[in-house]
Amino acid sequence: MGMKPAAVRAALDAAEAACGLDGERMTAPRRRVLELLLAAGEPVKAYDLIAAYGRDGEAAKPPTVYRALEFLERRGLAHRIASLSAYVACSHDRAEHAAAFLICDCCGATAEVPAGAGAQLAGSAGDLGFVIQRATVEAHGLCARCRPDA
Repeated sequence: MGMKPAAVRAALDAAEAACGLDGERMTAPRRRVLELLLAAGEPVKAYDLIAAYGRDGEAAKPPTVYRALEFLERRGLAHRIASLSAYVACSHDRAEHAAAFLICDCCGATAEVPAGAGAQLAGSAGDLGFVIQRATVEAHGLCARCRPDA
């Protein structure tokens, strides 16, 4: 379940302020896409964002949503979960971090957890002269409710 409306507004305002401090703009489309992700509280496919974008039921143009997602992902405000072809609002308040997700293959529950291997991966990459700009770890399995022994 997503955030309550007041929490969504607070998160949007915080994201907008952080962007402003870095000299970037939280445009209306970027804000709307982030709002939809925060309100959903779970991974959302891009085409569902496109369909839900307009407040009057009118779909957005796909490039509008994809550009917003690209910005949000670059800023660390959203993550793409490749195995689900979906996006989720980041649950951390640090812009730069490795993201790790636990994904239940039974019910689809998804949780962002600290990516402890992120520092090790960055160190290994640095040894090779590689700079990681974004890293996402996806672990699939069964959540506590769906495990056979639950």
